[in-house]
Amino acid sequence: MSKLFQYDRNQPFNELPLLPPPDEKVITVEILQAAIAANKALAELKGLAKTLPNQSMLVNTISLREAKASTEIENIFTTDDELYKALSGEDDGLKGNAKEVLRYRQALWSGFNDIRTQGSFSIDLMIKIYQEIKQVRDGIRPPQTETVIKKRGSGSLGGTVVYTPPRGEKVIRQKLENLISYLNDDNKYSHDALIKLAVSHYQFEAIHPFRDGNGRAGRILSLLLMTQKNLLDVPILYLSAYIIENKDDYYYLLNNVTTLRNWREWILYMLKAVEETSLYTVKKITEIDNLFKRTNDLISQKLSHIRKETVEKIFEQPYISPKKIVSHDIKSLNTAKKYLRQMEELGIMTSQKIGKEIIFLNIDLFNLLSET
Repeated sequence: MSKLFQYDRNQPFNELPLLPPPDEKVITVEILQAAIAANKALAELKGLAKTLPNQSMLVNTISLREAKASTEIENIFTTDDELYKALSGEDDGLKGNAKEVLRYRQALWSGFNDIRTQGSFSIDLMIKIYQEIKQVRDGIRPPQTETVIKKRGSGSLGGTVVYTPPRGEKVIRQKLENLISYLNDDNKYSHDALIKLAVSHYQFEAIHPFRDGNGRAGRILSLLLMTQKNLLDVPILYLSAYIIENKDDYYYLLNNVTTLRNWREWILYMLKAVEETSLYTVKKITEIDNLFKRTNDLISQKLSHIRKETVEKIFEQPYISPKKIVSHDIKSLNTAKKYLRQMEELGIMTSQKIGKEIIFLNIDLFNLLSET
């Protein structure tokens, strides 16, 4: 039985232990077996993604699903229809929850490009991700912001304080520097990369370095860690889907690390999340790829003047406007509209008028992505 870890949930947890946790807490036969299974599933996903002729189809569709799910964990909801319609136009016109989802995706890709360039995590990278998610200019949470984590829901315990994160910029930076060292230094901290993912995700959420958006920032960092450790070439793991399905366990087990130092159950939860969402994403990639091949074959037979590159464009996201397929092959907007109308006649696309603009929906892709 784990011993209760003594701390006052109503006081800033400035004594949050530094990483790493004791090896006996995180290196067990059960955890190592779960890590092997998760790494195997992730390797299958990485290998399958490499076989696609155009990874941008996968990158756009799967990352958007991850962005939508991650914001839903924070009770920011948008329908698939609203989101894809918003994507068909100019981002500057977006409002409300759809804008929040696209900010998450923007922060994910910005962070991915930085990791690919720099090769390591830093406090500046974490701040940049937060700023892009929230579209703000501040950084580490200032001491006058007395942030507390309260129990969700409207029951008798709803609104009660369950955790108060560390307070004071010096303390927060010290905890973050330790976290960054744990992430970057694989010689000093030689834990399996996916065990690091689980441990670091807890630690980031416990530090809670920003005023808001910490959950989303933490999930982006987990995706970036998998690319930094070469477990994935691009951040395509739909990790938030598992968390949504098991949200109560997610918060319960996070809290148990704080109160009981129960790392075992938390790490097993996160390894299971990686394994199951890897297998789910493999299935989704296969479905998208098969649909693309069938659609491309049909267009090749019936509309041979439409090139494969244009078919790839209508698979980058379900809704598309004619101007999005104008290219060196399709030089005019009228030609783009003509091609989309011809695909509509084949039953591939359907058109809708949004404001003054006509946009086109890839029906089967939309239905496929809408499935859980």
